[in-house]
Amino acid sequence: MRHLRLLTALSAILLLTASCRNSKLKMLVPQASGRPYEVLVIMDGELWESLTGRALFDVLDTDIPGLPQPERSFHISQASPKDYNRTLKMFRNIIEVNIDKRQFTTTKLKFVRNEYAMDQVIMRINSPSNEAFATYVTEHSQDIIDFFNNMEINRLCVDLRDEYSQTAYNLAKELFDCDFHAPKELKSYKRGKDFFWVSNDSPSGLVSICMYSYPYEGPEIFNKRYLLHKRDSVMQKNLPGREPDMYMQTDTLYTDVKPIVVHHAYAMEARGLWYMRNDAMGGPFVSHSRVDTKNNRLITVEGFVYAPEKMKRGLMHRMEGALYTLLLPEEQETEQEAGIEEENKEATK
Repeated sequence: MRHLRLLTALSAILLLTASCRNSKLKMLVPQASGRPYEVLVIMDGELWESLTGRALFDVLDTDIPGLPQPERSFHISQASPKDYNRTLKMFRNIIEVNIDKRQFTTTKLKFVRNEYAMDQVIMRINSPSNEAFATYVTEHSQDIIDFFNNMEINRLCVDLRDEYSQTAYNLAKELFDCDFHAPKELKSYKRGKDFFWVSNDSPSGLVSICMYSYPYEGPEIFNKRYLLHKRDSVMQKNLPGREPDMYMQTDTLYTDVKPIVVHHAYAMEARGLWYMRNDAMGGPFVSHSRVDTKNNRLITVEGFVYAPEKMKRGLMHRMEGALYTLLLPEEQETEQEAGIEEENKEATK
């Protein structure tokens, strides 16, 4: 489990660093097909309908945390090995299940990238028995979910390198000396002291990203109470409602805070619900809070959605993916050095 968690933690780096090295491969291999967050399971039909297959289905069929209504994490498709043809091998996310006591003595998981198509990942789960397989996927359920979530975030990060909001990029650079790539539809903006907000300004589905900073007072600030109190005070000041007594607040009962790793560094993720005090607005949000060691400050970047008539999964996925593109001042220098080193290696080949 520790090994898989390490792979999951590092997966946000894998596709980003591989995107340049795979430029030649893109000319030779077709692009993967399928929708974002769609997973194809290769497993015998009868086994898929049995308790063994249901164990894997239940892992993939979980709800996305932090949304106001239930929405599934993945689109799930299934095909038997005999039907696993060239077309199906083009899927972006595939789980291949192989249960055979003659070949395997223990249940193991491994993954490969770009085997049949570009931007593809295949997870292979080999097991000696149905019971061992069901036990394994149940015990490693969160690792499996996190792995495919991170792969999709990686793909979005790569796309955002080419097409992004110039407005958000300029504000992040000017106010915080950071590199940041938000979805290109975010063009409306508001700026304040150590704060900016960008939005698509669409009445059919409002998606927004904001960034703010304040002095870093030490590791003891990384707790739910402190971070959400800061969030509420910043939002009340910078994003008031139509009336003086209307302002954004966090629904603390439905918000979780946990540590994560972003660009090899410690960060805190907050995920949950917001609402407009004394108004009928609200929705989901997700944020990353990270230490800018060069300037001794905490920078928080957050995406939130207001779309009462829509499912929010896809909108939140785009906002969350953008958070991982943030490069703090010191990280920009590290990336530039890595890029120069990679160019030098290519030049000497």
